Amino acid sequence: MVMCTHCRFRYEFFSLFDEITSAVSDAIGDMTGTPDAGVIVDMGADGSPTKAIDKIAEDVILSCLRDAEACGEVISEEAGRCRISDADGLIILDPIDGTYNAIHGIPYYAISAAYMQNGAVTAAYISNLGHHEVFTAEKHHGAFLDGRPIRVSDVATLDTATLSLYGKRDDTRPFMRIAGRIRRWRHLGASALELAYIGCGRIDGFVDMRGTLRYTDAAAGMLICEEAGGSVTTVMGESMAFSGDVREGRALIATNGLLQDEIISCLEHSE
Repeated sequence: MVMCTHCRFRYEFFSLFDEITSAVSDAIGDMTGTPDAGVIVDMGADGSPTKAIDKIAEDVILSCLRDAEACGEVISEEAGRCRISDADGLIILDPIDGTYNAIHGIPYYAISAAYMQNGAVTAAYISNLGHHEVFTAEKHHGAFLDGRPIRVSDVATLDTATLSLYGKRDDTRPFMRIAGRIRRWRHLGASALELAYIGCGRIDGFVDMRGTLRYTDAAAGMLICEEAGGSVTTVMGESMAFSGDVREGRALIATNGLLQDEIISCLEHSE
């Protein structure tokens, strides 16, 4: 039996990152939740300090990707954009999404990887290292949690919704306008996982108004959310667009799709 092209691609990409997850877990296992994890060892390409746990995870992942010739280039939060082989494709990588949580022993942090071909993200892999579960998606082929299909929630009104909210400290008006309308809000500290959580219906939306969300944080989670039936836009309701510059930040609204217009309307009237 000949494996179809998309099945073979899915198997190879996802299987490689299963192996990478195991290697990263081994490398950072004794460090997680200790002061050593938070030691600043460098400055990342995104302009923020690189913690030891991020550096170790990134080194392990880049080494695995080079050995496997899994792609031609990588855009990573710490290393920036780098060529690793003569192969095709680009992987958008956050070695540890939720670094603060990992450093402080909060079991909510992940490896986030998205595969881009011809300018479009075609596959996504997010491994929740704190809870040993894996979210995946392939463009036009759905989203999955540990291999089982997932779907966004059917919550249709803000007064019954649970959202993850992030706002600017120097202007809390938009944040409070939304917070005052919803049933409950959370602030979980790992954007990739929060986007994936929309995909499986654990939360109904994720709103980040800070303007600091990077493609490395969001690329994989956006595809998982959308392939599970959700919507991802700017705060103005436009399509999301990122460049290859890891210093570039964006504001974002992601929901189950049913809440998108109501949230956008709230933000439009927050002035």
